[in-house]
Amino acid sequence: MKKEIPHSQKVLNLWGIILIIWAFYRLKLKMPEWFDEFVAKPIIFILPVYYFIKKIEKRSFLPSLNWSFKTVKKDFLISIFIGLVIFLTITLANYFRTKEVVFLKYKISYLSIFYIIFVSLITAISEQILSTGFVLKRLYEETKNFYQVAFFNAVLFFFLHVPLRFTIPGLMENQLIFLMMTDVFLSLLNSYFYLTYKSLNLPIFIHAFYNVIIALIA
Repeated sequence: MKKEIPHSQKVLNLWGIILIIWAFYRLKLKMPEWFDEFVAKPIIFILPVYYFIKKIEKRSFLPSLNWSFKTVKKDFLISIFIGLVIFLTITLANYFRTKEVVFLKYKISYLSIFYIIFVSLITAISEQILSTGFVLKRLYEETKNFYQVAFFNAVLFFFLHVPLRFTIPGLMENQLIFLMMTDVFLSLLNSYFYLTYKSLNLPIFIHAFYNVIIALIA
């Protein structure tokens, strides 16, 4: 008798397929950043998750993604506070490394800042739908073990960023280590807030603030 595959294994299998496709895309295709974030990631990260949830699980797609004004306002205010903590932490780390306080690592126009904010939000939506709203949620539903699931999801989030981090031209070794460490920290942070508040908006906003901070001062 054929043994049925556990549902969590099916989830991880899908995540593995997405990682392989994403890694192949990053290594073989050199596309502009806007194409990566606005086209490639939604197709590679979100479409398979949508199909899996609607056709295999037969569940509603991400009910924790609530765009009501009241929910968005509350989550946004919380994420501003978390973003401020991240900003101060990275600024302090930069100070200890360079002995200088840097708020912007290069001169930048308002239009460029708007572009960074918009891209950061789109990036956060794609990555958090896959990592938090899909994988983390289902692993936690099965185990109910916060620490185990949060740590394991942080490892998955780390590997999801390996194809991206190792294909950024001109990235120095110390910058690479710093970014990979902060990826793990970001995942643990978002796991806590998602499982505490049951809202996917909050991890998306926190991730977006993190991306903006990294782009401007790291």
